[in-house]
Amino acid sequence: MAGKRLVLASKNEGKLREFRSLLAGAGIEIIGLGPDAPEVPETGQTFEENALIKARAAAAFTGLPALAEDSGIAVDALGGEPGVHSARWVPGTDEDRLHALLARMVGVPAERRTARYVSVIAVVLPSGREELFRGELEGRLTEAPRGTGGFGYDPIFEVEGGRTVAEMTLEEKNAISHRSRALAKCMERLPALLEEA
Repeated sequence: MAGKRLVLASKNEGKLREFRSLLAGAGIEIIGLGPDAPEVPETGQTFEENALIKARAAAAFTGLPALAEDSGIAVDALGGEPGVHSARWVPGTDEDRLHALLARMVGVPAERRTARYVSVIAVVLPSGREELFRGELEGRLTEAPRGTGGFGYDPIFEVEGGRTVAEMTLEEKNAISHRSRALAKCMERLPALLEEA
């Protein structure tokens, strides 16, 4: 595994740091996309499609094995919305989107406030080989934000045990998150995939 390189299909330095931390000790050098990499429109209708669009573009641009992740929140009472549009379904900040979601849920009883965080990781090799890994975290939407940790919808996403994700430490969140679950599945296959590359 020594010297294996993998490009993360993202220009987001925060996401790059997170994946380097999650993959620390795996013997994989994670590199990010440079500023000259083309912007890739996320036109997919599913998390899987969007992850593949990003990973294919990164592999084609760099000639390296690429990893991309697409994630969001799916609310049962809203037919799975905002889903793949979670990060951009309402203009503005994360807080604007959180409050817009709460507004859509006014009057929905507790037993119908079920939701899940979804993360899909795509790995694409320059050879064209592709694999997908999905992780989910089940929860329920609160009626008001609680906690100061995390980001996005974490302050209104309550998990088993009664705490929101924003009320957890980063270590607690990483131990159960949808992203860590998808990544654990990915890591079972990634060394073999990189040996092929």
